[in-house]
Amino acid sequence: MTYVLPPMEIPSLPVVGTEARFALRRVFCVGRNYAAHAREMGKDPDREPPFFFMKPADAVVGGGVTIPYPPETSNLQHEAELVVAIGKGGMNITQDDALGHVWGYAIGNDLTRRDLQGVAKELGRPWDWGKGFDNSAVVGPVHPVSAVGHLTAGAITCTVNDALRQEGDLSDMIWDVPEVISILSRSMALRPGDLIMTGTPAGVGKLVPGDTCTVDIAGLGTLTTTIGAPL
Repeated sequence: MTYVLPPMEIPSLPVVGTEARFALRRVFCVGRNYAAHAREMGKDPDREPPFFFMKPADAVVGGGVTIPYPPETSNLQHEAELVVAIGKGGMNITQDDALGHVWGYAIGNDLTRRDLQGVAKELGRPWDWGKGFDNSAVVGPVHPVSAVGHLTAGAITCTVNDALRQEGDLSDMIWDVPEVISILSRSMALRPGDLIMTGTPAGVGKLVPGDTCTVDIAGLGTLTTTIGAPL
């Protein structure tokens, strides 16, 4: 087959303990999945059903790198998250079957241009410019389920320049991983290579050039990102 432009490289993540890589298809994100974070965003976690937004797969960047401070914002913020890597597709997946669709887990940092997101909220517009910009999905290596099991509890923290910003537990999720997979699969078919960023605890905060941001999840290690100067 001949293409008029060279086809893009398939985005992927390393797989812990192997030379293989996990090819990426789509990145789904769950909004306000921890009660304390929902409250700090001015929402009632007891009434609002789960909702989702997306980031492009080529917005994924690995840990241990310096990324430029993004344009058109003065309020870049960190969001520490557990990431679910889907290995088996399906639609209308039941909660009982949901974990059978999980290939592995990773650490994520859902970088957000909070000021642009805030404007979008006020105007009733999509969040794309606040959430889906270049390098906005920092994700670490994928840990196979066979190595780490299914993560239902465990500490999740975020530090910036060694100062603690976020601290929670995976068990604090309003909708756990099986529920998230089941609810999402009612709207569209999940496919192998999809990632689901499962939401963030309270304590999200501002990042500036020169900051080093580290997300830690028990059983998965750490994910570190340095914020560089604007391009």
